[in-house]
Amino acid sequence: MSPLLYNVTDIKFDFNDDLDPIYSIPKSDQELIIRDHLGVWEADDHDDLIEEIACNSGWLIEFLDYEIQLK
Repeated sequence: MSPLLYNVTDIKFDFNDDLDPIYSIPKSDQELIIRDHLGVWEADDHDDLIEEIACNSGWLIEFLDYEIQLK
């Protein structure tokens, strides 16, 4: 089975650091990270898409909305 193309239209990361609650990432940096991870991704399935984005961003995903791109 070949990978599918997913157009990520909305994403919310868990920017809270439970281990160090004093640490917080500035809102402007959060927006950049979100913007950098919108768009087309290649993945085998939904779970693979989540893993790809989480590994690339370094943040856990709380919410993800996408459309599967048809050829």
